[in-house]
Amino acid sequence: MWAKESVLYQIYPLGFCGAPHENDGKLVSRITKVMEWTDHFQELGISAVLFNPIFESDRHGYDTRDYRTLDVRLGTNEDFKKVCEDLHAHGIKVILDAVYNHVGRGFWAFADVLQNRENSPYKDWFYINFGGNNGYNDGLYYEGWEGHYELVKLNLQNPAVVDYLLESTKFWMEEFGIDGLRLDVAYMVDREFMKRLHYFTREINEEFFLLGEMLFGDYKQIVNNDMLDSATNYECYKGLFSSFNDKNLFEIAHSLNRQYGGEQWCLYRGLNLMNFVDNHDVSRIATILKDKKHLPLVYAVMFGMNGIPCLYYGSEWGIEGDKNKGDDDLRPCIEKPEENELTETIKQLIKIHKASPALCYGDYRNVMIQNQQLVMERKCDSERVLVAVNLSDQPCTIHFDAQVGEGIDLFTEESVSFTGAYDMPAYSFYYWKVK
Repeated sequence: MWAKESVLYQIYPLGFCGAPHENDGKLVSRITKVMEWTDHFQELGISAVLFNPIFESDRHGYDTRDYRTLDVRLGTNEDFKKVCEDLHAHGIKVILDAVYNHVGRGFWAFADVLQNRENSPYKDWFYINFGGNNGYNDGLYYEGWEGHYELVKLNLQNPAVVDYLLESTKFWMEEFGIDGLRLDVAYMVDREFMKRLHYFTREINEEFFLLGEMLFGDYKQIVNNDMLDSATNYECYKGLFSSFNDKNLFEIAHSLNRQYGGEQWCLYRGLNLMNFVDNHDVSRIATILKDKKHLPLVYAVMFGMNGIPCLYYGSEWGIEGDKNKGDDDLRPCIEKPEENELTETIKQLIKIHKASPALCYGDYRNVMIQNQQLVMERKCDSERVLVAVNLSDQPCTIHFDAQVGEGIDLFTEESVSFTGAYDMPAYSFYYWKVK
């Protein structure tokens, strides 16, 4: 599948486009702003843009009103069709955020239930007790997502709900040519629904990509041949930033070996989980890293890991955002892309990652681990790549057996001789292709 050799780029459209926080009902064609960034995406080497919610919603996008209409604050369906056509013309695929676990209180079917109560034909689309009440004093009780009653949980065991969501998916696939979906809160979405979605989308497009948001638990619960193709790798997200902040690379090395190492007990060999260092729900990596000189190094490790790398908009030049200041700080409006030294480093990392079978598909092995130094091996039948990082503020000599004498530095394309020891400057990393 195309996603296994890809690099994703995530945008939170309502923030990115500077839309009002509340849906004011005013039509403004803001989504076409994305077309001003497609050259930037192409220069970076991005394979696909992952859009957080674009459907008509009450407020933040995860409170859907209508699954078949672009949010009026972003524009019209025709506006978004132009965006999709432009991205596809640049060789960039489109992934939408599918919030299929719950809807907003403004969702048309729930509005009918509030009006018609027991007589509503949609009363079984939700988990409702007409003998109860809720914080909105509707005179009925309903299940909300994790206790948030502005988010009304859908009954995904109701065939009518399933059919509606599948037909909505088909609409975006056929009318806009979308290439994949991200399932919001996939860790709690009905598993039988996931199976239906998998086989339904495969019948339309056998290369359709399904990604799930997984905060905890066994990724194999939802990433398998019958459900999703990938999931968000929150274990390694945490392992990355805390390894750098604690100067303890054993943590991320342990997680990667636990997930992908050569032992029979390793959990996820063969899976392509999605890797990230920040997103719309967590503080920016440039904010949480204690030593800002670690920024390029954390990306070097991420692009060397097993899985599918994903960048969050603006982080490629190191903008900051603090979760403690609220979601708005994580989802800013940015008028135009910028570039700096970090951006150039990420461009090169993307180029190397996409061109390397070992980095896209290879097994994982810890070659050498110290608190502030790590050498990891990625290997497949056709290629072997070593990724080395020194996060210390001091130069060091690392000792490891490369089991070969010669290699190539993938950044400089110069020859490298392995003699059992290698001098690394402070704050440095290397990608070596072993001959």
